[in-house]
Amino acid sequence: YGTYADMLAPKGPHIGQQPIEFYRDMCTVNSPGEAVGLSITKVYPRSFEINVAEYHDNCGEAIMPLNGDVLIHVAPATGTSDVPYDDFEVFRVPQGTMVVLYPGVWHHGPFCLGTKPVSTLVVLPVRTYVKDCKVIPFAEERKIRIAIQ
Repeated sequence: YGTYADMLAPKGPHIGQQPIEFYRDMCTVNSPGEAVGLSITKVYPRSFEINVAEYHDNCGEAIMPLNGDVLIHVAPATGTSDVPYDDFEVFRVPQGTMVVLYPGVWHHGPFCLGTKPVSTLVVLPVRTYVKDCKVIPFAEERKIRIAIQ
């Protein structure tokens, strides 16, 4: 009939390692256009420091934490690979809340709140992580510390 995957306890091939593991295209939804991949970004507790950001020119991205609350950092699309350091905002996203980012919006793996890892559902066209993902690491002096209140 189709496929299935355990999105709360992903296993198998992934990109990255703790504290951010990306289990790409665990299931795909085929359509007449481009297939959509259902992936998991599993995030572990880590320091609240933004040290990298990415964007996708040709697609938006949907993100939903499945088993805990997270913080996401975003900045407006710029049209270039010049990071808008001063424009980042951080939002608390409660478990079960879907966030849909527009194409070009700067973001990266969320930060989990609490002491347990959080699996975050990510919805993107398949293989976006290879075809349309610009990742920019921040220089030490440009890292952004998130103050939790």
